[in-house]
Amino acid sequence: MSHRELQELGLLYRQTASDLASVREDVTSAQLAAYLNQLLGRAHNLIYMGHKAKMSGLVRFYRETYPQVFRETLPGTTLAFVIFMLAAIAACAVTLRDPAFAHRVLGAKMMETIERREMWTHSIVTVKPLAASAIMTNNLVVSFAAFAYGVTAGIGTVWMMLLNGMMIGVVGAATWHAGMAEQLWSFVAPHGVLELPAIFIAGGAGLEIARGMLFPGLLPRRESIAKAGGRASKLLLGTIPMLFVAGIIEGFLSPSDMPPWTKFVFAGVMFSALVVYLNTARRPQPASVA
Repeated sequence: MSHRELQELGLLYRQTASDLASVREDVTSAQLAAYLNQLLGRAHNLIYMGHKAKMSGLVRFYRETYPQVFRETLPGTTLAFVIFMLAAIAACAVTLRDPAFAHRVLGAKMMETIERREMWTHSIVTVKPLAASAIMTNNLVVSFAAFAYGVTAGIGTVWMMLLNGMMIGVVGAATWHAGMAEQLWSFVAPHGVLELPAIFIAGGAGLEIARGMLFPGLLPRRESIAKAGGRASKLLLGTIPMLFVAGIIEGFLSPSDMPPWTKFVFAGVMFSALVVYLNTARRPQPASVA
């Protein structure tokens, strides 16, 4: 229906509802009231009925809409990445200068494993399907938290980025001290090239909500938050497949006995595919006007 026809439909619907209310006051017009009630009921079902989601719509979202939203909100994702990296670099520098810092952050049990030059991923190998499921759940929790904390004016989201950056910086420095850098990064690389960007994007989604709250511009604050929340929700939705694939890789491939160079090559291929997808996917086609 055209825009004019939709306007006319809304007007007629309201007029019919008003007529029905008037006719019901007249006891001699019971037959007309029944007719108008039936007519209004059919119109209501047509106007307010839901539409079944189509697979083509889901494909279009990931093929066109999501890359476009990602590019439009790239500053927020970039800011989340920068916060994460600054925390990682600072934590790494502190740990290299004071190795005791790693003991305070990681705990005695994990540090004993690192000092024995053993990776803590052996348990993943023995229960791969269960581990993959647990990893996906944890990654989703972290991403949803980074997104949801946007309602704290971004303070919670920034904290999540700082905390995760600090952890990877400390682990990186501690394993370097123990001569396990190759073991660590060959484990992290295959799934990290999807998992970490997904967390940065989720952080960018949280910062997008904060931007809508703090900087509404010319829009009313409520409308600004609603628009920012819509974009942020789409950003978060797009990270779910990335985290799903990253969880499978982390549960099965990352802790495997494959040569490190093959894992790094695999990581390079996966990251290149992600970059190409996010930056070259075609833009949504404008809707035609009847």
